[in-house]
Amino acid sequence: MVIKPKADLTDNIELNGHDRRQRTPQETARPATIAAVLSPHWAGTPGEQRESGAKLEEVVGLARAIDLDVGLAQAVPMRRMTPATLLGKGTVERLRAAVEEQGIGLVIVDDRLTPVQQRNLERAWNTKVIDRTGLILEIFGARARTHEGRLQVELAALDYQRGRLVRSWTHLERQRGGFGFLGGPGESQIEIDRRLIGERIVRIKRDLEAVKRTRAVNRAGRRKAHLPTVALVGYTNAGKSTLFNRLSGAQVMAKDLLFATLDPTMRAIELPNGHECVISDTVGFVSDLPTHLVAAFRATLEEVIEADLIIHVRDIAHPDSERQRADVEAVLQALGAIEEGGGTPMIEALNKIDALQPEQRHILQTKASTGTERERQFPVSACSGEGVDALLLAIEEFLGRDVAAREVAVPLSDGATIAWLYRNGDVRSRHDDGEMARLTVALDAAAAARFERRSAR
Repeated sequence: MVIKPKADLTDNIELNGHDRRQRTPQETARPATIAAVLSPHWAGTPGEQRESGAKLEEVVGLARAIDLDVGLAQAVPMRRMTPATLLGKGTVERLRAAVEEQGIGLVIVDDRLTPVQQRNLERAWNTKVIDRTGLILEIFGARARTHEGRLQVELAALDYQRGRLVRSWTHLERQRGGFGFLGGPGESQIEIDRRLIGERIVRIKRDLEAVKRTRAVNRAGRRKAHLPTVALVGYTNAGKSTLFNRLSGAQVMAKDLLFATLDPTMRAIELPNGHECVISDTVGFVSDLPTHLVAAFRATLEEVIEADLIIHVRDIAHPDSERQRADVEAVLQALGAIEEGGGTPMIEALNKIDALQPEQRHILQTKASTGTERERQFPVSACSGEGVDALLLAIEEFLGRDVAAREVAVPLSDGATIAWLYRNGDVRSRHDDGEMARLTVALDAAAAARFERRSAR
C-alpha cells in the first residue's frame, strides 16, 4: 500500500460517500514508502526495557501489515509529555536529522496524537505523520472485504478525521453566503466538510442499524433451530483463523500477519456428541484499541456479546502472552461480554504449543491438567491439531452445562419421537421395557418446550 508523503488521511475517504479514491497507474507503480516507527514509553518504570521492546516489535509488525518498508524503528524514552509535540524538543531535533538522512516519507508514532501535535511534528520533520489510531485505521481499510466491514471502517475513519480537519483547511477563507452576489461571511470550508462528514456518518449508522437487525434475525433463527454459538476471540495474530479452519474445515485466510482477519466468518461444526453449533471467527484485538473502532465494530462484536460460549485464543508462545490476555479481557469487559462473577462463560485455547520447547510444553500441559485452571485452559496447536479433540469435548460440555437431564418414556412404536430426542437432546441412557423406551435425556429450555408440545398432541 502506498502512503504519499504530505497527503492527509482525508485522501483515503471522500466526503461524497465513495469508499476510496481511485489511484492512478503511476501511483500504484511507486515503490513502498520508507517509514519510521517511534514507540514512546515512560522512562524509569518497572519492566520498562522489556515492555518497550515488545511494544516496538508490535507496531513494526502493524506497519509491515500494510507493506510499509520500515527503515527506522526506535523506542523513545520520555520523562514528561510535551503538549505541543508529545516528544521533547531534543528528541524532535534528533529525529529530524534521521528522517532527512534516510529519506523517510512517513513517521508512525505509537501513541495518540492530538491534531495540534500531529501538525507540529509534520512541520518539524517535513513529512507525513500518523499516530497509532491512524495506522490501525489504514490496516483495517486495507483488510475490509465485505460491505459491512467497509462501512464500519469508514465510520471509524470519519469519526477520527472529523476532529482533525483543522489541519487541512486553516488556509481557506470563509465563503460568501446567499447566492454569491450578496455579502455575508457564509460557511467556512471546515464547517462545510464537518457538515458533510456528519451527514455521511448519519447515513452509515443507518446502514449499520440494518446490519444489526439482520444479525438479530439470524441469531433468532439459530436459537429457533437449537444452534448455540461459540465465538473465537483473542489478540491479533494469536491463531484464531487457523483454529477456526481446523475446527470447521473452512478456508479462511490465515497468515502470520497482524489483523489478517477483519470480516467475521461463521460456520456450523459438529460436536463429538453429534450435535451442531455455530462457530464465529472475529476481528483480533490489540492493546490500546481505538475507541472509534470499538464503537464502529459494535455490530460485528455483538456476535461475541450474544455468544453462548467464548473461546479466548491465546498465543501461549508469545513472551507477552499474559499482557495480551489482560488487553483482550479489558475489551470484552468494556463490551459487556464478560463480567465479574457472571456473564458469558469463557475458556482459553492456549495455542501454538508446537512453538514451545519440550520442557515448556510439558510444564504447560501439566499445569493445565492439574492446576486450578484445568477446567478452562486447553493447550492446543491449531497447525498440527494437537489438543483440538479435547477442546471440542470442552465446548460440548460447556454448552450442555445448563441442560438438565430428565427421564422420559416413549412408546417404541413412536420411532419419530425417539429419533427427535436423539437429534435435539443428549441421550445419556436408554432402557427398553416391554413396549416403552425409557430414556435419560438432557434437553435445553427451548428443546424441552418443543418436546412438551410434541407430547401433548
